[in-house]
Amino acid sequence: MFATVPEPLTFEAFLVWDDGTGRSFELRDGCPMPITEPTAKHEDLIQRLCAYLDHHCVEQDCPFVPRQSKQIRLGNNPTTGREESRKADIVVFAKSEWERMRQSSMSAAAYFPPPLVIEVVSTNWADDYDTKFLEYEALGISEYWIVDYGAFGGIRYIGKPKQPTITVNRLIDGEYQSELFRGDERIRSTIFPNLELTAAQIFAMAD
Repeated sequence: MFATVPEPLTFEAFLVWDDGTGRSFELRDGCPMPITEPTAKHEDLIQRLCAYLDHHCVEQDCPFVPRQSKQIRLGNNPTTGREESRKADIVVFAKSEWERMRQSSMSAAAYFPPPLVIEVVSTNWADDYDTKFLEYEALGISEYWIVDYGAFGGIRYIGKPKQPTITVNRLIDGEYQSELFRGDERIRSTIFPNLELTAAQIFAMAD
């Protein structure tokens, strides 16, 4: 169900729009659409992983700034021309872009494709594996992680028997190439090449 607005919103107008309910929204075809709030385990994993990556960036002097629950501007709906967005679990900004926003009065959001986006899977897993995969690929986001700690995803994505899986999608020649990580396998990332973190360690962040 879309929220009622008098006219389609631009991305900038949407960022300052508030329906007064405290709910979270994404912008779909110019209209705010409420999204499901995360479970406690889901939220714990997001918070702990974001904090870990933030510490890693400071420690390794990486040119990135990870932040939770930020809007990503997707551009215009190809049919109507109205703007759309996604509210991602973790967005890793280029440090230069984050510093630019710190000097601005605009809301903090990904106005341009960020280097990395991370989504933690819940019961609406098709959004992460299908819809967002295609949207982030088309937007040109260099790396997209799908963290499926509950093995929610379909067999065609995480195999059989289903088990907790992290899918790292890397943009190569305009298309995502996917690599799956489980258990004690170390995550391989082009954005964070020195990251010493296994799939199991990430899943434990939900415990």
